[in-house]
Amino acid sequence: MTAEEERELSAVLERLRQEHRDLDVAIAALQAMPSCDQLQLARFKKRKLMLKDRIGFVEDQIFPDIIA
Repeated sequence: MTAEEERELSAVLERLRQEHRDLDVAIAALQAMPSCDQLQLARFKKRKLMLKDRIGFVEDQIFPDIIA
């Protein structure tokens, strides 16, 4: 992997992590509301899980698990 590709993946990784943190805040705010929209909450949680999987994939691209 070239240095440029690694920089691009690192930028993508940081963006994904930020979106994951933002969803944490949004989920907490939604759950704090008395009339919580369960459908919206489920969508946020599903998106958060998808982001977690994507973060893991990108991390594996940057730091491959090479068995010696």
